[in-house]
Order: sequence, then structure tokens, then C-alpha cells
Amino acid sequence: MRVVDAKGVGKTFGTGSESVEALRDINLTIDPGEFISLIGPSGCGKSTLLRLVGDLTGPTSGELSINGKPASQARSNRDYGIVFQKATLLDWRTVKKNVELPLEIMDIEDSAAADEMLDLVQLGDFKEHYPWQLSGGMQQRVAIARALTFNPSLLLMDEPFGALDEMTREQMQQEVLRIWDETETTVVFVTHSIPEAVFLSTRIVVMSPRPGQISDVIETGLDHPRDVETRESPEYYRKVTEVREALRRQEGHG
Repeated sequence: MRVVDAKGVGKTFGTGSESVEALRDINLTIDPGEFISLIGPSGCGKSTLLRLVGDLTGPTSGELSINGKPASQARSNRDYGIVFQKATLLDWRTVKKNVELPLEIMDIEDSAAADEMLDLVQLGDFKEHYPWQLSGGMQQRVAIARALTFNPSLLLMDEPFGALDEMTREQMQQEVLRIWDETETTVVFVTHSIPEAVFLSTRIVVMSPRPGQISDVIETGLDHPRDVETRESPEYYRKVTEVREALRRQEGHG
């Protein structure tokens, strides 16, 4: 069963002369265990597509299913977790209490699940700390642990490393690949960074300027595990060039 199946999906905000067509005729399937990056120029609808998958907004046209169910049903079933650019942690709650928050909302008492996820993101020793005592990268790891606490089949990540410095960003990329490998969760990842998309993904979805459409789908074909040597390999540089050229073909379109 496909984790994501989008057929002719479109999204328009507003009505009449005030309307803005954000997405048009999106056709995309994502299989279990894939790591898909969405990349394209600013305003092309990458985050809008992610929000459609996460049922944070609804499509204007077309059909969208998550694990064979409507997105709204998948959301109520907690089929996915979401990580945004800002960790959005509650400063008055400890790290562990932040991770437990989704379980509390679902009225589930499972302290062990929070401990397990904090161990997964290698923050088990910091569970009694508060968010303001952590670095930006550590806060994002807490956000990832929180999103994974209820074992979702799909993890949505909207530019989660965009606010981090380059060194921390590369460390977090390595971390998220390790977590992806250990959990076998399907990931949909929004980014503006071509090198980041190539390093992380199994496939890269290239989008055109607004109204966003899928112009290319590029398989990275890089071996796993990926590490510093991957970033220095000829295959990696060839794939970065291929994605960059696919984006350049969109210049002047829209």
C-alpha cells in the first residue's frame, strides 16, 4: 500500500480576484520507507503540499490518500508526525514532558515511549533539562523525538534545519538519516538546499514556480550508510548538478 497517493491535487487560496493558485495537478506516489525531499523556488508550494499531506489544510481539487485513507482519517489515526523549522517546545516543561505531550493529548500514559524516543535521538541524559538549556540542534532532536513518540508511519519535516548553522545542520542531517534507518519511517522533507536534498533522499521531487507543479522526480541512487565520504564522492556531485540543472530549467516559467 502506498503511504502517499496524490492524484490531480490542486490548492487555491481565496476566491475570485483575490484567489491564489498555489498547486496544480500534483500526481505523486510515495512508498513505505522512502525518504522524499520536496525542492523548488520560494513560493512554489512545497510547504503547502506538505500541509495537504498532513491534513493541516485541504485540497481544492483532486484526490489525496495516506495509507489508503483520506488525509483527515490518517490524521485522526495519528499516522504521521510533523517537525517544523522551529522546534516549538514549551519552555516550562522538561524535555521528557515535551516529548510526552502528544501522548497526553491522546490520553495515553506511556512514559517508556518518551524515554525510548529520547534514547533514539541520543538525548536520554537530558530528559530533565528544559528547552532553554539546550542548543538549537538539540531542541530539534527533541522535536523529532516528540513527533515519533506514537510510532507514526509517516514523518513530515518542513525545513527543520533551516535555522541552524552549517556544521550543526550537517550533523542533524546525519542524525535524521540514522533515525530514519532505525525506525524505517517514511519521510517527506521540505528544503531549499540542493546538497541537503541529495544527501538525505531516496528521491527528490522538483517543483516549478507557482502554481507549483512537479517538473522532475530524481532518484539519488546513493549507497547507504551515507557519511562524510558520501559528500565527497563524484556520484554525489553529479547528482547535485543534476538537481541544480532541473531547477534552472524552471527559471522564467510559471
